[in-house]
Amino acid sequence: MKYKAIIFDLDGTLLNTLEDLMDATNYALLQYGYPERTLEEIRSFVGNGARKLIERALPDGAADPQFEEILAAFRKYYTAHCELKTRPYSGIPTLLEKLTAAGCTLAIVSNKPDSAVKELHQSYFPENIRTAIGEKDGVRRKPAPDMVENALAELSCSKQETIYVGDSDVDIQTAANAGLPCISVSWGFRDTEFLLENGATMIADTPEQLYELIMK
Repeated sequence: MKYKAIIFDLDGTLLNTLEDLMDATNYALLQYGYPERTLEEIRSFVGNGARKLIERALPDGAADPQFEEILAAFRKYYTAHCELKTRPYSGIPTLLEKLTAAGCTLAIVSNKPDSAVKELHQSYFPENIRTAIGEKDGVRRKPAPDMVENALAELSCSKQETIYVGDSDVDIQTAANAGLPCISVSWGFRDTEFLLENGATMIADTPEQLYELIMK
């Protein structure tokens, strides 16, 4: 086995969080008189953290005079309702069990708020994933390599024995910035064509294929 550590993105890779993100975004928008966004619009907005999600959802973006209030409303609602519709993708629990049984050490790095990342980690993957790191003060968001480097330190693993797994262009860039190989997954928020256009070199269409790519 070439890789002893696997660092996963969360949204669109391990968990389908899109509907809860949509509901929280639309709650915040409606509170301030803005129209709701569709699921496909939210799909195109996610990947760069809560601030960028709300910026993309607002007609005037970050220039909106109530931007910070709307962002705060989103964060508060999402923290309280982040598990209503969220579920692991089919095959993910089995994949994580197989990787753990094979001796791999697993971590999550995500651009969603750190409190939500840790809550979802404990709710869905407490036994198989050792650490989970989200957005917080003092740590740059992906695609900066900070979260990955913090995860490696917590896992006590080197880059030479680690691979990164994610579903977006942000994840491809994060892996490159951290000096890690990357496997992209096509079941998440971005399709195969988009991933290839953004530099993907390995793509898994199912968790079973992902396991084989990690193990070979």
